This record gives sequence, C-alpha cells and structure tokens, in this order.
Amino acid sequence: MPDFNNQIEHALTLEHRDDDASRIGMWLFIFTELILFSGLFLVYSVYRYKYSEGFHIAAQELNVTIGTINSIILLFSGLTMVLAYAANKKGNKKLTLMLLFATMILGIVFLINKYFEWHIKFEHGLYPGSGELVSLSHGDIMFFGLYFFMTGLHALHLIVGLSFIGVVIKRTSSGRIHSENYSLLENCSLYWHMVDLIWIFLFPIFYLIN
Repeated sequence: MPDFNNQIEHALTLEHRDDDASRIGMWLFIFTELILFSGLFLVYSVYRYKYSEGFHIAAQELNVTIGTINSIILLFSGLTMVLAYAANKKGNKKLTLMLLFATMILGIVFLINKYFEWHIKFEHGLYPGSGELVSLSHGDIMFFGLYFFMTGLHALHLIVGLSFIGVVIKRTSSGRIHSENYSLLENCSLYWHMVDLIWIFLFPIFYLIN
C-alpha cells in the first residue's frame, strides 16, 4: 500500500508535457507573424515605387549609425541566445542564466537606442499627424508612417520577447528548465531569432536604401 501511495503521489507531481506540439505551435505562430510582416514589406514596396523621390529624401533623415549599432546589438543578442540554448543542453545552469541575462540586456539597450532615435524625430516634428510632416510631400508622409508603424511593431515584438526571456530565466533558475526539459527555452530562442530576422529586413529598407 505505501508503494501504491507513492506511485500516486509521484504521478500527481509529474508535469504534463508535449514538446512536439509546443514546438509546432511556435512554428505556426512564427509563420503567421512572418506573413504579417511580409504584407507590410509588400505595402512598403508599392509605396516606394509610387513615391520613390519622397522615400529617397525622407530616408536621409534617419540616423544610419544608430541603425547600424542596433543591428549589431540585435545580432549579438541572437548569438548569446544560441549559446544559452547550447549551455542548457550541456547542463550548465549558471552559464545558461548568464547568457539569457546578456540577451535581455542587449534587447533593452536596443529599445533604449530606438527610444532616443524616435525622440529626436518627435523633436523635429517628424511623426505621423504632425504639422511639420503634413506640410511635406506624400512620399515623406508615407515613408515616416511606415517607418513608425513597422519599427514600432517590431519593438512591440521585442518587448514580448524580453518578457518571454524573463519567464525562461525564472524557470531555469528554479530548475524547471534543464538539459532534459528545454522546450520553453527552445521556443523562446525561435521567437528571438524571428525578431532578429525581421530587423535584418527592416534595417536596409529604411536606413540603407535611399
């Protein structure tokens, strides 16, 4: 009877897991997000073709240096995320946590740079609905409208990713994520790389093509 009770207690403490379903669900979610941004890239292409001169002039208002620094920061955060995943697979909990914290810090630095970049544009009156922007050409208006919407949507995805990493850090710290149970960390890594991938396309179309 004691053995039977122990088996019941052990069964009750087991956490239900379906790693394959979790992984497929994340891939489906990433697929829908990529469709969303693909549609926005298509809209950008159409308006760029229609207002090529206005887009050319407006793009020169963006700070390529800040954009380049943010690109390096985000790509490096992708590397630390990969290393965190590898460290967890090897059972190195301390290194996993350090790399996850590093990824989170890099993501926050990206957002701080983005805040200052947006702040400068607001100070110059270059934001949707401002009198300064309305007085410019249709090309300028469309460029900055798409710039704020697409980079803002990307920043929102990045904030969600930071929250996701926070959950993974908490569960790794408590031992619920380890070398044998890494599905959540894997999904977090996939999500973060999606954020990286989207920025790789956003950076050249807004900062480099002019």
